[in-house]
Amino acid sequence: MNGGLYRPNAAIIYQRSDGTVLICERVKPEGSWQFPQGGIKKGENPRAAACREGMEETGFRPNEYEIVEAHGPYRYDYPPKERERVLRKRGIPYDGQEQHYFLCRMHSDQAEPWLDGKEFHSYKWVLPQEFSLDSLPAFKRTVYEQVMHDFFGL
Repeated sequence: MNGGLYRPNAAIIYQRSDGTVLICERVKPEGSWQFPQGGIKKGENPRAAACREGMEETGFRPNEYEIVEAHGPYRYDYPPKERERVLRKRGIPYDGQEQHYFLCRMHSDQAEPWLDGKEFHSYKWVLPQEFSLDSLPAFKRTVYEQVMHDFFGL
């Protein structure tokens, strides 16, 4: 990792009482599964950003879960093509992302996300040990490895 500019980001891991966690398939690149996440706005703290992003991407409101654990920040660098894509999209030359993760216990195991099809188009509930790092872009895998260790001891 370098000492460059990192986009502040927050991610949310929703977990049911049976231990399963929500993973969502990105619209692009198809076949890429991850936890809901997104940028932290200026003046927003990571916890508030995680709740906002979670609601925008899944429809889950903060009264539907309890945040029980937090870890981070974690950093990853973008590969050159991703760095160029982010620069075109955001107009800022980010070198990567700095992420804060929050584990949330759902109050109801019947709650299902609502996906708008812009960011994610599919979802599933899986046990943490069933989540395949191969379903992520290579540049995100090291962070997810650490996240799975820190939250689930894997």
